[in-house]
Amino acid sequence: MKLIDRIYHWQQKHLSPRTFLYLLSITIGIAAGLAAVVIKNSVEIMHHFVTYAFPVAFQEYLRFVLPSIGLLLVILFLRYINRKPVGHGIPSVLHAISQREGKIDKHNMYSSIVTSALTVGFGGSVGLEGPTVATGAAIGSNLASSFRLTYKQMVIMLGCACAGAMAAIFKAPITAIVFAVEVIMIDLTAMSLIPLILSSASAVLVSYSFLGMKAVYSVPISHGLELMDLHWYIILGVLMGLCTAYFNRIYRLVGHWLQQVNGMTKKWLIGGLSLGLLIVIFPPLFGEGYEAINGCLRGDFTYLHKYSLVDVVGQWEYGIYVIVLCLVLFKVFATSFTFGAGGVGGIFAPTLFMGAHAGVLFGLIIQALWYPDIDLTTYALLGMAGMIAGTLHGPLTGIFLIAEITGGYALFVPLMIVSVISFIVTKFFFKNSVYTYQLANRNELMTHDRNQNALSMMCIFDILEDDFFVLNDKSTLGDLVTGIEQSHRNLFPIVDKEGKLVGMVKMDDVRHLIFKPDQYETVSIKDLMYYPDIICDPTLPMRQIVDMFHSSGRYNMVVVDKGGKYLGYISRANVFSAYQKMLNKIM
Repeated sequence: MKLIDRIYHWQQKHLSPRTFLYLLSITIGIAAGLAAVVIKNSVEIMHHFVTYAFPVAFQEYLRFVLPSIGLLLVILFLRYINRKPVGHGIPSVLHAISQREGKIDKHNMYSSIVTSALTVGFGGSVGLEGPTVATGAAIGSNLASSFRLTYKQMVIMLGCACAGAMAAIFKAPITAIVFAVEVIMIDLTAMSLIPLILSSASAVLVSYSFLGMKAVYSVPISHGLELMDLHWYIILGVLMGLCTAYFNRIYRLVGHWLQQVNGMTKKWLIGGLSLGLLIVIFPPLFGEGYEAINGCLRGDFTYLHKYSLVDVVGQWEYGIYVIVLCLVLFKVFATSFTFGAGGVGGIFAPTLFMGAHAGVLFGLIIQALWYPDIDLTTYALLGMAGMIAGTLHGPLTGIFLIAEITGGYALFVPLMIVSVISFIVTKFFFKNSVYTYQLANRNELMTHDRNQNALSMMCIFDILEDDFFVLNDKSTLGDLVTGIEQSHRNLFPIVDKEGKLVGMVKMDDVRHLIFKPDQYETVSIKDLMYYPDIICDPTLPMRQIVDMFHSSGRYNMVVVDKGGKYLGYISRANVFSAYQKMLNKIM
């Protein structure tokens, strides 16, 4: 008997389900923390190798080709070793929750580590948060499946894994819990809160043990809330909302454009070379960009000139403004090219990068025009919070993340103002975040609305009834009478020789004819049938199908595919029954 099975049988006898859930959440937190440590160290080792293994004189040229090499290695790994695609971090977790009952393929426990290390280690302009979350979620999902947990318990374990991964990578345990509730859509109930806390705490302790207890961005906060600067906070919040809307628009446009390119080789060439060119012109776009973010927070802009072709611009009085603005504008292109060319990573780091530079640019303008003594660090931090809040559609995540990873709790109120305003402005332009828009377009997005979640998880083919007596368009009244004798249904679909629906007959419409045998062979089914005015497409979301039942007052609807082929019927009673079962499953 396998070890997992032995543990399962032991816990069934000796542990309550709640106690076992607590122990499992700690285990998942530790595993997610270790995954974060492995990913972080792998990238640092690889980055150190590609940066220092070659003479300094060649590094500027290498930056043009290194990202393409890393992306090529990712493609080869996925095609010839893994042989399965790797989902993009958080969206893949949300998809698993809404469409796969929380189940994630086992290969994701290691494939995201390998692919993200290659992508970011060779200079791909993305982060490690998404792959860390995907790895932790895969571990949590497979552990939960091994111990035969219910769907609701499975979702809680996925939330614990995501919280653990976030806590470990950012050393931010409170943010991790907020993230699980706000972005992963875990309900904050007594049943889920304790496992989330245990997992987050376990993961961050692992991170402290291997990566140290120092904050990710340890900067001194010399200024807290300044009431006289309130108008600047409001303006920055609006600007960060617009900046986030820009990020969303470009990210989607570039991604859609590269998806239209035929062949992975072409995508790799276009994306890789475009990324390399951007990095040669703007070296801070290389990799995660944490060095650049730290430079912004310290007010030290020497990193802007390192191996850069824009040194001439930098010597100009206002050159730094132009360079920082370009970094804000082009970071999203670098990130989109990385993903489009086959890279694997997350968007937390690019979002923080853009937010820090947008915030510090805003501060530089205020400094130059009005207040020379303004604290640039404050505005860089506020910009990061605003960008996170808008991009993730998670204002609480933005507030707590920046407070925790910098120790900047004195800025709590300004963080709240900028984050909420940025979120509102972004929401005006985009209903869904970059994580959820594809799921929302396919009606697969889970929310905190349990009724909507239950409907989104229902599949029309699970409630499709296909035991109706089917007639063809050459049938007669006699054939219909035979069908009435053999079937317990009162509806009879009529199809042509290709199986396409041409009409249907209701029992009530022919009741007066069934006792007239002299007409059995003379009356054609075509003279009795009608074509339904309401037809159900199997690709419609269940919510729309429920609305169709409600507005029409029908008890049954025929289901026909886009080609007109008859598939069966669905009934109001079966839809309601399936809805109740699904609601009980997820509550």
